[in-house]
Amino acid sequence: MTIQRSITLGLMLLAALYAGAAGAQMEDARAIVERANVASYYAGDDGRSAARMLIEDGNGNRQQRQFTLLRKDVSDGGDQRYLVVFSRPADIRGTVFRVEKHVGADDDRWLYLPALDLVKRIAAGDKRTSFVGSHFFYEDISGRGLDEDNHRLVETTDAHYIIESTPKAPDEVAFARYRTWIDRESFLPMKTEYQRESGEVYRRMEVTRVETIDGYPTGTEVRMSDLDSGGYTITQFRFSQYDVGLPDDIFSERSLRNPPRRWLRRSE
Repeated sequence: MTIQRSITLGLMLLAALYAGAAGAQMEDARAIVERANVASYYAGDDGRSAARMLIEDGNGNRQQRQFTLLRKDVSDGGDQRYLVVFSRPADIRGTVFRVEKHVGADDDRWLYLPALDLVKRIAAGDKRTSFVGSHFFYEDISGRGLDEDNHRLVETTDAHYIIESTPKAPDEVAFARYRTWIDRESFLPMKTEYQRESGEVYRRMEVTRVETIDGYPTGTEVRMSDLDSGGYTITQFRFSQYDVGLPDDIFSERSLRNPPRRWLRRSE
């Protein structure tokens, strides 16, 4: 999806090792997943994007959300900070989602609800619940930890590596496994299907548009489908930029109630 993370020292070495070999066959599932993680979440040292969510439930009812997403890498270990500020519709305008991403530990997440003037901390167990009424989960925004799953390469096609991942703590998640189709050139995950124990696919993520922005292949349209209900959410990213120089202090608790207006405006 979507906005991306700074490369850790180990991942930088990994990327350098395989630079120039894009499209060449790899066989190490862990190495493939690490490269996909870099491509998905770690482009540049920071990033900003305007986004629009189009939400349709199984009965055809539609909603829209508009927000600006800010992301900054804060350590060589891969930790990050996220700030998502909603501007539309009117009933959620001013809602702010803040994340402190910790590699190897639970993330810290907060949601500010302006109508109640309430800061709500999102418990680790709630990370796989709906993100502001969409079909995306909180976990989808900043990514799932690589070490939370076991990964194996199940197939290599002309275009994709297909990775099957199984959770190490199955009681904590709803899925039994998921498969990811990773582009062999860009290493962007282009599709992910979540399965029940029976093998039934009940949730699917698809990247439906890719653009190269500031030299980074970027998914600029992503569809998340709930196959049980028939509902889906399409997120479109616009005016994306990387390495814009976001300061550390805009990702503080203060920004929940007072978002950094300067950095939310699109640069010309």
